[in-house]
Amino acid sequence: MLLLFATLGFAAIAGAQTPEIPEPDFIGEVITILPDGTTQKLEKETVQMRTRANAGVLIVGIGKAKTKIIIESPEAAVRLNGDDEIRFIVKAVDNATDPLSIINVFRFESTKKRRLAEVASASTFGSVKSNKLERLRFEAVKYGENSYLLTLRDKPAGEFGITVSNPNHVDEKQMIVSTFAIEE
Repeated sequence: MLLLFATLGFAAIAGAQTPEIPEPDFIGEVITILPDGTTQKLEKETVQMRTRANAGVLIVGIGKAKTKIIIESPEAAVRLNGDDEIRFIVKAVDNATDPLSIINVFRFESTKKRRLAEVASASTFGSVKSNKLERLRFEAVKYGENSYLLTLRDKPAGEFGITVSNPNHVDEKQMIVSTFAIEE
């Protein structure tokens, strides 16, 4: 009889618990929550930063220069369906900072060989346009100790990246981008 109550009590406790998805292991890591409740870690890519000036700048000193981030592969390994709810758990240094100020979800231009996103452009006449990334809108709530749960509001088809800045380090030397794609 005691065994029966112990078994029923364990079953009641086990049934009452909802499995929680653990936070990613490392700061800057991103996982997506798939429609079936499982998760998949986004692939992390080290990007190249390249600034190019047009011929006018080189010849007469008048013209424009653009800075782009480049990933030397044409598409992300993680492919998500745009008809589904798209959610991510993003680990940050802590979750006390406004996520809109440290998390960017942005679109890449994709070619046959690589993915590119324009970060900034400048002209010799002083017009500087920084933060030219085409960002996706998202809603965010605190998740766990140091993470955010993001839900995309915009879900156009294409190749995308997520970056997480550390507000405590102004001079970050290397940019890491977690990548994914949305398919129709």
